[in-house]
Amino acid sequence: MYTKYRLSVALDIDDLLMECTSYAMALANEKYKFDPPMTIYEKTSWGKLGTRADTIYQFFSSADFYRNQPVYEGAKEFVKKLTKMAEVYVCTAVPPQFMGIRAERIMQEFPEIDADHIYMGAKKQNIHTDILFDDALHNILDSSAKHPILMRRPWNQDATGMLAVNNYDEFLKLVEVIAESRSVIPQPKAAKHPDIVVLVGTSGSGKSKIATQFLEDNPDFEKPISYTTKDPTAKIQNNWYTYVPLDEFRSMCDSGELISSTMYVGHGYGSKKCDIDKILNSNKRVLTTMDICGAMSLKTYYKNVTTIYIKRDKKALMTNILQKNSSIEDKVTRLISIDYEPQSAALCDYVIDFDDYSDAVAQLAKILKK
Repeated sequence: MYTKYRLSVALDIDDLLMECTSYAMALANEKYKFDPPMTIYEKTSWGKLGTRADTIYQFFSSADFYRNQPVYEGAKEFVKKLTKMAEVYVCTAVPPQFMGIRAERIMQEFPEIDADHIYMGAKKQNIHTDILFDDALHNILDSSAKHPILMRRPWNQDATGMLAVNNYDEFLKLVEVIAESRSVIPQPKAAKHPDIVVLVGTSGSGKSKIATQFLEDNPDFEKPISYTTKDPTAKIQNNWYTYVPLDEFRSMCDSGELISSTMYVGHGYGSKKCDIDKILNSNKRVLTTMDICGAMSLKTYYKNVTTIYIKRDKKALMTNILQKNSSIEDKVTRLISIDYEPQSAALCDYVIDFDDYSDAVAQLAKILKK
């Protein structure tokens, strides 16, 4: 029996464990009687936007704000579970005059976290842990952590390429997978005859083409329809996606209808559990393509899931992206994301490295016949 590598994890507080933006918006709605009331989706980026959302900043200079910040539902149970899996620290940015209040709240609400594991300050790049979990994109991009992980919030929806999750359960599953990847003793591969196979890879890796060719010769597999907010007039490959307006997509996320959801190049993508269950209940197996975040989400809800990373050399990736029928902005974002996504390979059960698509399909078939 092996012992998993015990990770060190640094947690943010605001908008991760305690409500900050949503709480400030509730206070602003109460004070100014906004009609319609502000919602969290109005905060599309951090900093002042020249909109009514700027009214929230006045509350950040009040001691009562920090005394009364609500704890997110499920946050306490999340911390309890995480402290059993990893060495947990808190790294939180708060005005100096309110540091004492913040420390008292942390110790009160999350007693599982040692008091000497609480760090105050905005320069989170100085914290060297295995994982940083934060909602602020600049903290993720500047982080010294081996695995910076972004908590999806409306103000970071355009972030592309890095590890990101939508909830605590997805984060815990990702911690588990990272711990296994860091273990000194090699771990066994995924279970034989997986119910669900996920091809993971950066934009331009060819994972959709590989999936298409494999599905043509393997009728016992089926690709579930995914949902996207991408412009319905745009060319969407293989008709795998159903367009939904952004408001409907958000509603599907909030209601839990989507078992996995992610943002890529400013567009939402997601899959419904009912669509996946429908395939499984028909005695077929699921083959789908996702980023690592979606793959980890499926591993959270299903036991028999195999993840396969599709690896290409950088030149091939860049060539495929540049040949896409998309905007310059879209291509630039995808090119930038190339440098972030290869870390996903270490988190997958298998890696397919190829030059020829027929070879990639053959490798996939070989893996699934083991």
